[in-house]
Amino acid sequence: QVQLVESGGGLVQAGGSLRPPCATSGRTFSTRGMGWFRQAPGKEREFVAAFNWSGANTYYADSVKGRFTISGDNAKNTVYLQMNSLRPEDAAVYYCAQTSGGVSYRNTAYDYWGQGTQVTVSS
Repeated sequence: QVQLVESGGGLVQAGGSLRPPCATSGRTFSTRGMGWFRQAPGKEREFVAAFNWSGANTYYADSVKGRFTISGDNAKNTVYLQMNSLRPEDAAVYYCAQTSGGVSYRNTAYDYWGQGTQVTVSS
């Protein structure tokens, strides 16, 4: 049984930083990639960042490139999203997701999802 658990969200001022972790369990050899998505009220869930466990490739949405960094700790089975220079428009529920296929910006490519962690950015 695969489980993903996000934490580390919260309230931060604009310009601040957060680093929510996503703890994974039940990862199998078929797991290839992890992604972070976000969803703000009244908006569709959107891609934020993704990477492959097997390599160093990372992928980012244009809106976060240069400010956010996705990384993984194999020993801890944990994925992180370092978020710097946060803006009010970054406020959303952030979800991590796992795929056994290739890393993708499409949420339909991911097989498992966490419950989400709320990020609020005050201006």
